[in-house]
Amino acid sequence: MAKYKKKRARELRQDVFRDKTLGLFDRLGDRLEGKGRTILYVIAAVVAVALLAGMFSWWRARKTDEARRALGRAIGIAQAPVTPSPAPGSTTPSFPTEDARAKQAVEEFQKVADKYGDPYREISRYFIATNLLTIDRKRGISELQTLSKSDDQRVSTLAKFALAQAKEADGQDEEAIALYQELAQQNGTIITPETAKLRLAAIYEKQGKKKEAADLLYPIVEEARKAKGPDGKPAPQSAAGREAAQRLEKLDPARYEQLPPEPTADDLGI
Repeated sequence: MAKYKKKRARELRQDVFRDKTLGLFDRLGDRLEGKGRTILYVIAAVVAVALLAGMFSWWRARKTDEARRALGRAIGIAQAPVTPSPAPGSTTPSFPTEDARAKQAVEEFQKVADKYGDPYREISRYFIATNLLTIDRKRGISELQTLSKSDDQRVSTLAKFALAQAKEADGQDEEAIALYQELAQQNGTIITPETAKLRLAAIYEKQGKKKEAADLLYPIVEEARKAKGPDGKPAPQSAAGREAAQRLEKLDPARYEQLPPEPTADDLGI
C-alpha cells in the first residue's frame, strides 16, 4: 500500500508538471500571436526539453523501483528455506533441495541482469556466480574470478571474498590465503580487514601454524578493546573482536592473558 501511494504521488506530481507546462505554453501563444513566431518556436523547444526531462526522471524512478523489486524477489528465492515437506498453506517459497533453490535463483537473477543496467546487473551476476557454486561449481568459480576484477568495487570485493571461501572449502589453502591477504590490505568496509584476517587465522590454525594465527588474532582483540567512541568512552566490542578473543583464548591462553581488559558495562555507560 505504501509503495502504491508513493507511485501515485509521483504520477500526480508529473501530471501537475505537465498541466502547468502546457498551460504556460498556451498563454504565451495567445500573448505572442502574430508578433514573434520565432520566439514562440524557441520557447516551445525549451518547454519540450523540460517536459522530456521530467518524463525521463519519472521513468527512471519507476525503473529503479522495478529493478529493486525484481532483485528483492530473486534474493528472496536464494534465501528461501530448503525443506522436503513445506508447511501446508504456507505462502513462503521453499525448495526440496539446495540444487533446486540455486537453479531457480540463477534464473531469477539472470532475468534481472538481462533487463536492467548497473548496478543491478553486476550485483545479479555476483549472486548468479555464488548460486552456481552449488549446481555448477567450475562455472561459478570462473564467474567469481571474472567479477573479482569488476569496476564496481562492491562487487569485486564480494566476489573476491566468495572466491577465497570457495578455494578454502576446496582445500586450495594457498590460493585462499593470497585472496584473504589482498582483502585485508584493502582496508575496505564491505569486507573489513578483521573479517579477512579471521579467515586467514582459521586457515593457519587448520595448518597447525598456531603462532601465525595468534599473531593475527591478538591485534584484532587489542584494537577492539582499546577503541573509543565519539564521546571518548570505550566503544562496544565488535563482532570480529569478540570472535577473535574467543578463538585466541582457546588457541593461546598465555597470549590471551596479555590483552588489555575488556571494557565493563560501567565503562560503556550501559
